[in-house]
Amino acid sequence: MTTVTDVGARRPDHGQEPVRPRAPRPRRRRRIGPGFGLGLLAWVVGVLFFFPVLWMFLTGFKQESQASTDPPTFWFEPTLDQYAAVLGRDFVPYLLNSLQASVLSTALAIVLAVPAAYALSLVRIPKWRDSLFFFLSTKLLPPVAMILPLYVIARNLGALDDVRTLTLVYTAMNMPIAVWMIRSFLVELPEEVLEAARMDGAGRIREMRSVILPMIAPGLAATALICFIFAWNEFFFAVNLTASQAATVPVFLVGFISGEGLFWARLSAASTMAALPVIIAGWAAQRWLVRGLSLGAIK
Repeated sequence: MTTVTDVGARRPDHGQEPVRPRAPRPRRRRRIGPGFGLGLLAWVVGVLFFFPVLWMFLTGFKQESQASTDPPTFWFEPTLDQYAAVLGRDFVPYLLNSLQASVLSTALAIVLAVPAAYALSLVRIPKWRDSLFFFLSTKLLPPVAMILPLYVIARNLGALDDVRTLTLVYTAMNMPIAVWMIRSFLVELPEEVLEAARMDGAGRIREMRSVILPMIAPGLAATALICFIFAWNEFFFAVNLTASQAATVPVFLVGFISGEGLFWARLSAASTMAALPVIIAGWAAQRWLVRGLSLGAIK
């Protein structure tokens, strides 16, 4: 008769040994490779570049007596007095002038640059290389060499201190950038897609509207954002072609530098408010910006 003890003492069938639990393997230490060093370096560089912006933002919440101390004041009681003072100096009209000139000039530059880039990339007009060099050569002329004829023309037309004048000037200023960027996106389009559209009977306008523009939409967004930033930050033409009715935000910021001194806290608050539209536009279009700048990098 077999007892429980005999059953437990029996060896498994087929001569197999009982399965013994394996000892846990020692964990391997992760080696710090070159990627960690590059990542740390990227963080350090990012913090160094971002720190002036952070300091400007914090200075806007200080009193003037705390903004220019030596050593700098790190602990302070935040206040909104500087922002109230900026808004009290009619900041909104300058903001609206900048928005109008920047948005309209960006839209005009894109509308005019798309057919120009199309002709210089997919159609290949005669002497297209000379045309590209002409667009690029206009950026080599310093603005100080153009301000006198522009001022005389605007004065004779009665267009001084007019936002529409700045819009046209900013459009001409951004056209070379827009043409070159959009052309770089167009030359990377697959020829098979364009040939298929033409075989289906699509004309140039239909091809542009239904095929090309949807494919380069990220590139157009990136180009528009760059043109908007350049127009928003422009100071030289704005300070020479405007007075009070069409002055933009950069001209408004100069008003805080006077013979009485430099108002650091108030200037920081105004600069923070001036940078907000660009920051918001960049944050809203960051996905399109990354896709647009990398468009055509990998075929």
